[in-house]
Amino acid sequence: MVIHLRKLVVCIALPLIVGWISSLITQGSMEVFETINKPYLSPPGWVFPVVWTILYILMGIASYIVLTSGQSQYKIKMALVVYLIQLAFNFVWPIIFFNAQKYLLAFVWLIVLWVLILITTVLFGNISKTAGKLMIPYLLWVTFAGYLNYSIYMLN
Repeated sequence: MVIHLRKLVVCIALPLIVGWISSLITQGSMEVFETINKPYLSPPGWVFPVVWTILYILMGIASYIVLTSGQSQYKIKMALVVYLIQLAFNFVWPIIFFNAQKYLLAFVWLIVLWVLILITTVLFGNISKTAGKLMIPYLLWVTFAGYLNYSIYMLN
């Protein structure tokens, strides 16, 4: 198997850059986040950037596998279009949650994001089992984020 280094770097960099820009936009609102009521299972703040960095790298690798899979261009394009849509939803969620502090809207947005991630995972998995499996931690983390988001909505 030949690794196309430039494509791999771009595929990994894309979600990392999206996450980084989103974090820059929301960084000032973390002080507010520290003051709100959070559920019992809420992890310490340092966990979030670590987990998200790992998830973005896994997403990028999965998208690279799909992009270079050799499957039909239609299947690849459909999978990558849904992937990019979910990445856009991923970008907007922290802005709604942290900056706007619209916790119910953020929860509804997160449900749509979760569905998009599930569709992406299935589409990726239909192209490559490995690519589909690489998306599972992301789906699980966003499920946990849904618990946190809804709990914060209920507690505040």
